[in-house]
Amino acid sequence: MKITQVDACTLVIPLQNVTSFSTRTVTQRHYTIVKVKTLDGVEGYGFCYGGNKAGHLVTIAVRDLLREHVIGKDSHQVEEIWQAMFRESLLHGRRGAVMRAISAIDISLWDANAKAADLPLWKYLGGNQKEIVPAYASGGYYLDGKTPDDLGEEMASYVEMGFRAVKIKVGRVPPREDAKRIEAAREAIGPDIPLFLDANNAWDDYQTAAQAVRIWEVWEPGWIEEPFMPDEIDLHARLADAIKTPVATGEIENGHWGFKIILDKKAASIIQPDAGVCGGITEWRKIAALAQAYGIPVAPHWLADLHVHLVASTPNATWVELFPDTSVLNIMTCFNSQLEVKQGGLVLPTQPGVGIEWDWQAVEKYMLDGWK
Repeated sequence: MKITQVDACTLVIPLQNVTSFSTRTVTQRHYTIVKVKTLDGVEGYGFCYGGNKAGHLVTIAVRDLLREHVIGKDSHQVEEIWQAMFRESLLHGRRGAVMRAISAIDISLWDANAKAADLPLWKYLGGNQKEIVPAYASGGYYLDGKTPDDLGEEMASYVEMGFRAVKIKVGRVPPREDAKRIEAAREAIGPDIPLFLDANNAWDDYQTAAQAVRIWEVWEPGWIEEPFMPDEIDLHARLADAIKTPVATGEIENGHWGFKIILDKKAASIIQPDAGVCGGITEWRKIAALAQAYGIPVAPHWLADLHVHLVASTPNATWVELFPDTSVLNIMTCFNSQLEVKQGGLVLPTQPGVGIEWDWQAVEKYMLDGWK
C-alpha cells in the first residue's frame, strides 16, 4: 500500500481538575495525532502525548522533519521507514519530541496495515491472548482537599468496577504522610489486590528513596515506579538491590538501546515502555523481546486503547494501565469507543486496526493548528 498523504495536528485539552504529581502540577495536556492515507484509500491513525505545554513541537517534527521519509513508501515497510526517520533526526534529538513524532507515525502505519488486513491489531501482531488481558486501574492523584479516606474510597470503587490491581501516586508529601494514604488504600482494597506506587521521579538521592519505601513496605506494594529521574540508572539499580519492593521504570525511556542499559544494570524488575514515547510499535516490540531474554516482564505506560493490543500479543507482558475516567488521561474525550472491563481485565477489541473510534467533533474542538 503506497502512502500518499501524511498529516498531523495538535490537540490541547484542559484537565477537568488541576492535578498534581510528586514534583509538578498539570492543568492541560497536549497531544499529536497523525493521519496516513494510502493509495488504496486506507487511513491509519497514530497519536502520542506531547506534554503539558509546547506539544506542537511533536507535530512540527512530523510535518517538517519526518513526513518526507514516509510519503511514497509502502506502508508495510515499517522497518525501512523507521530507520529513515531515525537517521534523519540524529541532529534534532533522539529523545523527547522527535522520538514521540516517530512513534505517532509508526503507530499510524501499523493501524493502517492491520485495517487493510481486516484484523484487530493484536491479532495482526500475533495474538498471545484471546479474549481478556489483565489491567490495573490507575489513579490516586493529589488533589486539593483530598484526604486519605477519599483516596481509599477511590481505590475501592475501582475494585468494585472489577479491577484486580490499582495504582496511586506517592512522593509529593513527606513519607509518613504518604504512609497514611497508602494505608487507607490498602485497607480499602484488602490484602490480596496488588497496590502499585508511582513516584514520578520524586527523589534525587538513594537514601531518601530507600527510607521512604521501607516505611511503606509494611503494606506490601506491588512495585515502586519511577523513583528517580529516568537517566539516573545507577540510582535505580542501587535502590532495586536494597529494598524488597520491585522497582519499575521506563515510561520515558527511548529505544531498545536505552532499555538494554536498564536491564544490564538490573535497575528494574519491571519495565514500562510507552509505544507513544519509545519509538512506536516497531521499537516497543524490540524492547519487549529484549526484556524477555532477560526474564523481565513488561507493563506498558498508559494509552490503554493502544497498549491492550501489545500486551495481548506479547508473551512477557503483564498489565495494561487503564485510567477509569478522562480526568487525567483526557485524550479519551476524543474517543467514541471505550474499552470494556471484565473479569479483572480488558476485553480485546474486535474492530480492525487499533480500533479507536474517533470523535471528530471533539478533535476539532481541541485542535490547535488544523490538519497539515
